[in-house]
Amino acid sequence: MKKVIIALSFVFSIVALVLGIIPARAQEVPTQPVNYVQGNLVATDFSQVAAQTIDGVVHIRTVQTRLTPLYQSFFGFIINQGMQRKEYSAYGSGVIISEDGYIVTNNHVVQDAERISVTLNDKRVLEAQLIGTDPATDLALIKVNAKGLKALEFGDSDSARVGQPVLAIGNPFNLTSTVTAGIISAKARNMGIIDNARGMESPIESFIQTDAAVNPGNSGGALVDANAKLIGIVTAIASADGYYTGYSFAIPANLAKKVSSDLKRYGAAQRAYLGVQVIEMNDQLAKQIGINQVKGVLIGRVVPNAAADHAGLKEGDLLLSVSGVEVNSFAEMMQELGRFAPGDHVNVNYYRDGKTHSTTVTLQNSQGTTEIIKR
Repeated sequence: MKKVIIALSFVFSIVALVLGIIPARAQEVPTQPVNYVQGNLVATDFSQVAAQTIDGVVHIRTVQTRLTPLYQSFFGFIINQGMQRKEYSAYGSGVIISEDGYIVTNNHVVQDAERISVTLNDKRVLEAQLIGTDPATDLALIKVNAKGLKALEFGDSDSARVGQPVLAIGNPFNLTSTVTAGIISAKARNMGIIDNARGMESPIESFIQTDAAVNPGNSGGALVDANAKLIGIVTAIASADGYYTGYSFAIPANLAKKVSSDLKRYGAAQRAYLGVQVIEMNDQLAKQIGINQVKGVLIGRVVPNAAADHAGLKEGDLLLSVSGVEVNSFAEMMQELGRFAPGDHVNVNYYRDGKTHSTTVTLQNSQGTTEIIKR
């Protein structure tokens, strides 16, 4: 009997280990809470940050009408009765960026909408006007007629760090004012997820990646840091079935701030171009060039008479930085250029013939001029 009891105890212990149900004994293994402190806020308790920011995120409902075939069954025969107009609704989130009602969201949230309504956190429902869209960054700006709204303050997404705690605030599954927490998992992610088939400009993707839970309806919502500053606009999730599986992506706040300002002022984003095609570096290319580090982006082609050509850049140059910011991928280069407008002068560092050089580039628009493009 004693042997049976010992054998059963052993089996139960193995099962418990497999299922992970053996309780930790605090008195045997001392533990300490790990807190991330920034300013006066402790990241393990985001209640203060949530209270400061939740009123600045809204629920967006759009309505559009589509033509669909109308069929009727008659004695077993399916008869086409022509087309009928049918209303469809879609939902998402938005971030208030001014107390007088300007709201930034994703382009895919409001694209093709015939009517847009906004529900504030205090349950007020307001009709919204579309100010402008930028499919290349998947950003849009809308406005409601209201005053004294709670607006979120833009933070500096460039200074955001991998491992830094963040909150995602939005309306997944129409569950209004939902807050989830996570960390920044990576920066400058280029996922190839922005569909810009309608536009002539190349998509700009340099996402902040986070593990904060995001689901359908979060699009256009806020990613905020421990100081309650807006550092990103939630845009997409990495998922095979459309639901959260561990990773989500946000447009950096510095890019969103510039694009929303352009949309407000001109009705269109003012995109600045360098006029080069680049190749991302690897160890083999670095050895061919004669450098010890894999850094920068290699210029594979310079567009004739474009900004880079006028500034003296050549094929084979290694582009190191734009306006003092290192660029080590196509996504990072596009993110930095996305902060400027045609006609802006930026300093560029590059490597050629064993030396580092510097030049000033006057950026151009997609038409090869420095003029402002309006819609």
